This record gives sequence, structure tokens and C-alpha cells, in this order.
Amino acid sequence: MNRQELRTIADQAKTKQAQYKHKVCVCCGAGCISSGSQAVLEKLQEEIKTRGMENEIEVVPSGCMGPCNQGPLVKIQPDQTIYQRVTCENIAQVVQSQLIEKRPIEELLLFADSRPKPFVNAMEDPFYKKQLKIVLENCGDINPEVIEDYIVCDGYKALDKALFQMSPEEVIAEIKQSRLRGRGGAGFPTGIKWETVHKYVADQKYVICNGDEGDPGAFMDRSVLEGNPHRVLEGMAIAGYAVGASKGYAYIRGEYPLAIKRFELAIKQARKLGILGVNILGSPFSFDVEVRIGAGAFVCGEETALVASIEGKRGTPRPRPPFPAESGLWNKPTLINNVETLASIAPIINRGGQWYGEIGTPKSAGTKVLALAGKIKYSGLIEVPMGMTLREIVFDIGGGVPDGKEFKAAQTGGPSGGCIPKEHLDVKVDYESLVSLGSIMGSGGLIIMDETSNMVDVARFFMEFCMDESCGKCVPCRVGTKMLYDLLCKVCNGQGTRKDLDMLEELAIYVKEASLCGLGMSAPNPLVSTLRYFKSEYEQQITKNAAVQGGTHG
Repeated sequence: MNRQELRTIADQAKTKQAQYKHKVCVCCGAGCISSGSQAVLEKLQEEIKTRGMENEIEVVPSGCMGPCNQGPLVKIQPDQTIYQRVTCENIAQVVQSQLIEKRPIEELLLFADSRPKPFVNAMEDPFYKKQLKIVLENCGDINPEVIEDYIVCDGYKALDKALFQMSPEEVIAEIKQSRLRGRGGAGFPTGIKWETVHKYVADQKYVICNGDEGDPGAFMDRSVLEGNPHRVLEGMAIAGYAVGASKGYAYIRGEYPLAIKRFELAIKQARKLGILGVNILGSPFSFDVEVRIGAGAFVCGEETALVASIEGKRGTPRPRPPFPAESGLWNKPTLINNVETLASIAPIINRGGQWYGEIGTPKSAGTKVLALAGKIKYSGLIEVPMGMTLREIVFDIGGGVPDGKEFKAAQTGGPSGGCIPKEHLDVKVDYESLVSLGSIMGSGGLIIMDETSNMVDVARFFMEFCMDESCGKCVPCRVGTKMLYDLLCKVCNGQGTRKDLDMLEELAIYVKEASLCGLGMSAPNPLVSTLRYFKSEYEQQITKNAAVQGGTHG
């Protein structure tokens, strides 16, 4: 298929969609499916058919809409009305009141159980109003299993532009101008990474999409792959063109079966239309993608361990240099970006690097997708401009801490991050600001804790995770995380001493400075940050133990 035929498909799809008065999207992301949305979708389709309205109302499954703890969610377009916790018993009422009588059902509206007056247009609710959706702009609005739905929303327009209006060098220059940084956690400038791979001469180069999301409480990449797989695929193809790669691999966690299913379907659809394969859209550029399924090892999120896993070896990291950009998959130059990074590429090419670079802060451009979880009223998936304060995210978007409890801390960056206390609620959520407080942006997990949270136990939880996920290749991580975990257990169990507290602080430095890869280097972060801001809780545990010991001896 050539580019003109792609435009024809887009025009035909737009004409077809224009015949409908309403488009009804039922969230069929993993979260809502677990709440029963598949049955709601089928019941809604049946109701529309029974009433003979299938030529007026289009009912489709969609990806994540954001407020995950309110599911199953149903969105009515173009009204932008979202109904929450919809059941099969509600369907007839939704169709009659909303679609026929044009009368919204107030008690079913999004956040009706917690807002004094819920919004008929959900986009006016504070949960959505402060968001800026670039990566997630089509999630929840299109059927992720139909390529035409993506094409209608300017899908593959950026790939067309890159192939026929830009040189690889111009594409890289646009990405550099955007100041996009890798969203996988390290925050390395994406354009510089692309430029590095581009400059190496080789008979074969590779692009890898890192979908091995493993942080506790994180579900950003999963939701993008489930809700808009073609956006990631388009980013991979543009990246391949820019760096000179003809082969791509998407490495996705085996625990994400729906993401795998939809991404593999997207690949098949793109191949059928000539958007993947030989001479894409009639251009000289050829590129194809395969899926590789990860077995759930957290360390495979590290680039060299991921490469080893794709090669069929044990997923363990190796010393760098050489970096994958020079010698990666099968010793060939390899570009590795995570899902969110690649999903940001098409908008940048379509709207320009300058547009994207003006969003966010001077050093952290663009938006960040965050997974809100823990002790927060509205948990779910959000996307905000870099530089928004933690207070705005927690209280304006997330609705604050439920049950009248006080906010205590926010843990950012997963097991590699740190805990930010309430006195720093006004910190800007960007790379530099979080690092200055002893935490990191990481991939985007944001776990909220209230006054009942035991911060020593929080540190123990994340240390146990890192200990279990250590590949064991280097002694500082393999042995050090176990020693730190044992000491934390000792303190939590009321057996700790001040000597143990000193040992925790000293050992954390050794593990951080001597480990081979990022897992070990960052494993002490939750411990170090809780010691920094909540040391009194450690001391209280030790004081209690000393009092018990003293009482026993007395």
C-alpha cells in the first residue's frame, strides 16, 4: 500500500464514523475488564441492536480512561459523559436516558458518589481538567483492535511525514529540539541516544521497545500498549528510519497478556496495510517488528539484561561500555526506548519539536504519565505537564487522601525511588527536583501513603522486592540487599539496636556505589529516603526495644 491509499482509508473511516450520532466507548483495559466491563460491552451492543439503533450508535471497546478504581467505565461521545461502575442492569437506563432522551443519569456520573455535583462533561472535572494528554490522547477514545480507528486520529501521519518529507538527520534534529528524555526512568535525552545509534555504521541495526514494566504500583506502559498499540508501533518505525534500523523487537512482560495480544494484532494489521514490512508506504525504507515475551524478571528492564534475554540468554546485566547504542543486540548498534518514550514520537513529528519543548520545565520537557495508587481517593492513570507540583497531583487530580486521613508521604520511582514527606508537597514533579529530595522520577509509579503507614515497613517492602529480583551476578547487590533486608526485619520486629541503624546507613552506601547495574545502585533509595525524613520512626522502634530489654533485665 502506498501513502495515497493510506489517505483513502482515513477518508473512508472518517465518512463511516460521521454517520453515527454517538460513539460509546466501554473501557476494556485490564483494570475495567477485571471489574466486569466485557459483559457490560456485550450487553450494551445487544441493547443497541435490539432497539435497532446500530446505524446511529457505535459501541466499541476502548483502552484505559484513567479513573481505574471507578470501573467499569462507559464514555458517551461527543458529549464526553462518563458513567462509572456501570453494570449490565444499568444498560437499558443508560441507552434510554442518555442516548434517546438526552437526559444524563446523575447518580451514575463519574465521581457522583464523592463530588457535591458531578460533571456531565467529564473533561470539566478536576481529575481531567489539569491533565495534558499527549501519550494518552487516544486512549479511552478509540478501539485499540481496529487500525482504522487509529488512522482516523491522524495515525501513521507522522510516519508518512518522516519518510517523505524528512531525512533521518532531520527527524533526529526534531527529537533533539523537543528535549524529550527517556521515560523509562533514567531520563537520558532521547535525541542524543538516537543520534548515537545513527552515527554507527553496520549492516544491521535494531530498535527495541522496552515494555518490561515491573515497578510495584506501575501500569503506565501496560495501559498504553493495551489502549493505543499503533502509537507505539508508529514510534518504533520512525525510530528505525531515523537510526537506520530495519528490525524491531517489542519486549513485553508475560504478565501483560492483553497488551501482548493487542500489540501482536496491531503488527498484523500494519503488515497487511504495508505500514510494516518491505518498502513501507511505497518508500525505500523497510522495517518489521516482532514481540518477545519477558518472563517477569525485574532486572530485564535494564538495557543489557533485556538484550541478553532477547538473545535467549539468562537476563543479567553486563558492564558498560560498550553501550547498546554501539554494541547491543547480537553485537549490533541497538536503540532501546521504553513504551512511553516511543508513544511520544508521533506527536513530536506532527507538531514539531519546538511545540513539545515548550511544555514542562526548562530541563524536563513534555508530559509524564503517572500511575496513582495507594491511599488516594481517585487512583488510576494520569498524564500531566512536567513541573506540576506533587500537591496538585495528589489533591486536585487525585482527590486527596480518603477517610479523613492525613497525607504522610509519596513514593515515586518504584523500588528505585524514594519517599517524599508532606513538607515537600509543593515540589515540582520533574527529574531534577525529585533527585534533589532523594527520589527519582523513575518510570512513573506514584504511591501515596497516609498517617497510618509505617515507613520502616515501607522500606522493608521495597528492599524485599529488590532482594528477590536481584539477578545475583554481583556481590554488592546479591549479598547487600539481603543484609539490608535482614536488618530492616530486625528493626520492624522490635529487635533492632542503634548499631543496626548505623549499619543500615553504612551498608546502603556500599550497595549503591559498588553494584553492577541500576537495580543494585538504586535499591537503597527507599531506605535512605525514609532514614532522611522519617528517622524518628526507626529510632522509636529501637527505643521500644531498648525499653523492653531494660525491663527484662530489671
